[in-house]
Amino acid sequence: MSLQLWETLKEAITVYTGLSPATFFTLLALLWAVYYVVSGLFVSPDTHYQPRSGAVEQTQPLPPPVQLGEIAEDDLKQYDGTDAQKPLLMAIKGQIYDVSQSRMFYGPGGPYALFAGKDASRALAKMSFEDKDLTGDISGLGPFELEALQDWEYKFMSKYVKVGSIKKDVPVTDGESAETKEGVDAKPAEDGPSETTAAVRSEETQSANDAAKEE
Repeated sequence: MSLQLWETLKEAITVYTGLSPATFFTLLALLWAVYYVVSGLFVSPDTHYQPRSGAVEQTQPLPPPVQLGEIAEDDLKQYDGTDAQKPLLMAIKGQIYDVSQSRMFYGPGGPYALFAGKDASRALAKMSFEDKDLTGDISGLGPFELEALQDWEYKFMSKYVKVGSIKKDVPVTDGESAETKEGVDAKPAEDGPSETTAAVRSEETQSANDAAKEE
């Protein structure tokens, strides 16, 4: 019975497609492979990893975010995910966010792991993975890049908890100190004669009086 069905199927394939059964099934397998590859290109990473993410969250609940306040940019590096006991942090435009819930993306081995523990504003704006762009300096960016950066910031604000900001050091220049010093030194001259000038004038007056007495 099965053999008869198979013979009938082969005859139908040949009649309707004009191909031999072997060629027909080879083409069918190739079409399925192409469909699988193409459909995978249009599936977002969030959808692809969603089941795994849910499993991790159920087995290991994330601790609540810890507010850090203002910290130096160098201190942010210790939250790059290498230490599993610490939260996974990332900054954008100087604002620090806890991205621990997306460890599969920003944690070690993830596609965006190099952004963790840094202010990657420039890299996000340019969609760059180069080390020179892993900085919070956004000077010189074009309008489209700034718009892209703004979209990233909105995404972070809506999805992650802000836990702090990067401290910006404002250096004090020597010029200010020198100017202040000159102002202090010049002030006695503006107020009146110095003690040295007064002493010289006093000696001159005394000498004039002595000369008048001798005459």
